[in-house]
Amino acid sequence: MSLVHGYSSGEDEDIHSKDVFGLSSISAAKKIRLEAEGLTTEAAPHVLAEDPLNQTSLVTRPTDTQMNVNIPYQDMMLPLQGPENPFGDRKRFLNQNALAGHVEEQSMTEHAFRSQHLTHSILGYSANPSVDPNAPAVVGSLDNAQFNGFATIDTIRATKSQRKELKRKRKQRGSLEAVEGDGAYVGPWASWEGDEPENHFLTGVEANDGDEEDEEEEKAPRKSKPPNVNPGTHGQETSTFHGKHMTDYQGRTYMSPPAAEAPHLLQEAGSQDCFIPKVCVHTWTGHTKGVSVIRLFPESGHLMLSGSMDTKIKLWDVYTHGNCLRTFHGHVKAVKDVTFSNDGRQFLSCAYDRSIKLWDTETGQCLKRFGNGKIPYVVRFHPDQDKQHIFLAGMSDKKIIQYDMNSGDITQEYDQHLGPVNTITFVDENRRFVTTSDDKTIRAWDFDIPVVIKYIAEPHMHSMPAVTLHPSKRYFAAQSLDNQILVYSTDNFRQNRKKRFAGHSVAGYACQVGFSPDGKWLSSGDGEGNIVFWDWKTGRIKSRLKAHSKVVIAHEWLPHETSKVITASWDGLIKLWD
Repeated sequence: MSLVHGYSSGEDEDIHSKDVFGLSSISAAKKIRLEAEGLTTEAAPHVLAEDPLNQTSLVTRPTDTQMNVNIPYQDMMLPLQGPENPFGDRKRFLNQNALAGHVEEQSMTEHAFRSQHLTHSILGYSANPSVDPNAPAVVGSLDNAQFNGFATIDTIRATKSQRKELKRKRKQRGSLEAVEGDGAYVGPWASWEGDEPENHFLTGVEANDGDEEDEEEEKAPRKSKPPNVNPGTHGQETSTFHGKHMTDYQGRTYMSPPAAEAPHLLQEAGSQDCFIPKVCVHTWTGHTKGVSVIRLFPESGHLMLSGSMDTKIKLWDVYTHGNCLRTFHGHVKAVKDVTFSNDGRQFLSCAYDRSIKLWDTETGQCLKRFGNGKIPYVVRFHPDQDKQHIFLAGMSDKKIIQYDMNSGDITQEYDQHLGPVNTITFVDENRRFVTTSDDKTIRAWDFDIPVVIKYIAEPHMHSMPAVTLHPSKRYFAAQSLDNQILVYSTDNFRQNRKKRFAGHSVAGYACQVGFSPDGKWLSSGDGEGNIVFWDWKTGRIKSRLKAHSKVVIAHEWLPHETSKVITASWDGLIKLWD
């Protein structure tokens, strides 16, 4: 009877019912579930809960690549209609907590992350930080992890036998004197046996497969090249004389002061009143790179020695013709410092090739060679006449080395500094010497006694890479890297706070400090190519000359002139100012 009552064709009944077909009794479309427990396999399609005639959603095929209507994001993320793939991965939503998969947040220290990263890069495995209990404990090679006991790279230590084997395979460091060829110095960059790459040709391709190249070689036979002899290697130092004759009509060499052209050279240095130079009167050219140091001939100053970054040392004439007299070839890297002996007949040079060489100024011969494997930054002869066979060298390994040139041995080491030694200055009638270093300290020593007698270090102090002694021998001026020149006394090594010279910018360069022969003027180069002059008494700037295009690293006052200064710069030029 229920079927009979349900079947009726009466027009009085409400035929405009909202649920004509009984769609409300059908369950809503199944939504996607992310939990694995609720997943079931259904082959039947999901039936829409809305009236298809009133539905506003856009239904597209999975193969469609274009849509002509902009639809909201919620509709785009609806599941595919139709039956589920019975052969698909049913566990793909097992741990899914995001639309694209599973995301976890991890928190670890920088050390732990770097340790695992290096372990994975070097050993091929790392610990898996995932909190998923089903995830593997190790990511990468499980065999390597088991072989190393799951240890990280910072905890693995080589055994004694492995260290011996590694040391045996390490090639020799080489000799400091050899630059190229067998036995050349390689130092800490020495490789291991078996590290050379193997160049294998492809299978079926011959190594000498090139008929055209053979024909060209037959047409133009190779010329045999002379062996490449490096003039900076041990025993191959040379020098070139640029003049026409070694002696003049009286048999004098360039070592003799030109008394005819400059009779005032026989007078005592500093007896004349000095003035500030204004114009450039001469320029010496010859170095191809920046000039790092210049030194005048002792007492007379009629010769000038210059060391450059082009590895060459040149001897220049100052008073007669102003030309280059001799070039010394002996270093293979930039020259750092040069210094004359008391009589000027010999000079020492040091360079970044870790060598110290003794030269004969007149003949250009390299007399002796010294070195301990470290870079020398400064060399100084002992000023006493009876100790001219002794010199000091400030090294990059924080030590001051004392050499005896007669035996060639190291007779003393001063090793209290905490950084590379930059300057050595003898004071107190040459019984003591003062050193400065990159450790921002000043230390005073008794000669031949490796114990510091005065230690100067303040929190506000900076490194002082250039020091010059006042002509009165009572003070020494130090170029501080905070753009000021500080003055210390030579008797008690205390700073004279009344004398402080500022107003220039050295920009981190070791610009040399200079004094006029009478001690009235203090001068210094700066990082912008200027040379600045101060009044020694008042501390005020008196003049500023634009001398070079690059930093003025060194300058010297001519000892017997009233207002002549020689400047050297990293632009490769040396200029004379008057």
